[in-house]
Amino acid sequence: MIRPPLEVADIVRIYGTAFVKQHARWLTALHLKVLRAIVACRTAVLGGHVEQCDSCGQRAISYNSCLNRHCPKCQAAARQTWLAERSAELLPVPYYHVVFTLPHVLAPLALQNKALVYGLLFRAVAETLLQIAADPKHLGAEIGFLAVLHTWGQTLLHHPHVHCVVPGGGLSPDHRRWIPCGHKFFLPVEVLGVVFRGKFLQALERAFKKHKLTLAGQLTPLQSPADFAALLRAAAQRRWVVYAKRPFAGPAQVLTYLSRYTHRIAIANSRLVSLAEGKVTFRWRDYAHGHQTRTMTLEADEFLRRFLLHVLPASFVRIRYFGLLANRHRTRLLNLCRSHLQTHAPPPLATAVVAHRCQHCHRGHMRRVEILSPIQVSAWLPDSPQAENSS
Repeated sequence: MIRPPLEVADIVRIYGTAFVKQHARWLTALHLKVLRAIVACRTAVLGGHVEQCDSCGQRAISYNSCLNRHCPKCQAAARQTWLAERSAELLPVPYYHVVFTLPHVLAPLALQNKALVYGLLFRAVAETLLQIAADPKHLGAEIGFLAVLHTWGQTLLHHPHVHCVVPGGGLSPDHRRWIPCGHKFFLPVEVLGVVFRGKFLQALERAFKKHKLTLAGQLTPLQSPADFAALLRAAAQRRWVVYAKRPFAGPAQVLTYLSRYTHRIAIANSRLVSLAEGKVTFRWRDYAHGHQTRTMTLEADEFLRRFLLHVLPASFVRIRYFGLLANRHRTRLLNLCRSHLQTHAPPPLATAVVAHRCQHCHRGHMRRVEILSPIQVSAWLPDSPQAENSS
């Protein structure tokens, strides 16, 4: 794999130490762990393995990955494995993409209470979709869907929202037939928005009354019940955005979509343009003005601050399944759906890793022949001028 000219790791290596000293008051052990992992990823620090071309015999080192879910370089393999597992679960029906967004006025609460607020966000989204779909006025069916949490916008600012991928239909209440949705839309977004708002605010109010929320720093005034109630009223007066895209053309398009969204992080290395004079320039897409691609330049300190806004709590699950796709009965209910749709499960995608082509002879492929510890990597490198970070 060809290394991009600029990586997030380069920014952390150059400015990370100063950043940590400057922001030590709010940085956690998890933030530091992410920074260390990104810097160490695919370097000799983590060890590696020797690869040899099956044609010309050229040898090279590929360094190991950190496997941190916030690392820009470690998502491709995890994404491919996950997609292979999901491919066998697709149904031969239209799929819809629905996005639920948390209003900006509540975003500061989420930053101080990530696990709690993001968990409430998932729950409110799930209960909303399941309730409205089950209503005979809309669909009258038991549906299933997967939901993916994103916490960023294109400019890396905090923007919590949940992407849902939903099959177009569901099982009847007695599970005896498949009920397809209409051709023009899945569920009415205005209704979804109102119900979503009510469920989330009720859950947030319950969490406050049970003293489960951390309200420190600029949020300290919200410890007052009157001030917190005022915040909830302000949020209730806003329009909560639920966006539904047109249905996908088929299962292949669903997988293409999933490959872009499920294992995405705040910013990919491919979006980085330059690092000069302490400033980072990156590309972003301006959705408000015709999806135009623009560039933004930030001080390295601000870039790292924004990047770390999106570090999730340890063990927090950001891809979740509900309804027919819930883990406890997914296999049984999907088989029932297929029987009603008179179809069979599609074959799963292959998960085998394809060997990359030799950069020396351009004919053969590089095959792993030896695993190296960090100490062995250090010993191997001086005698091997061809060693490179090719993983």
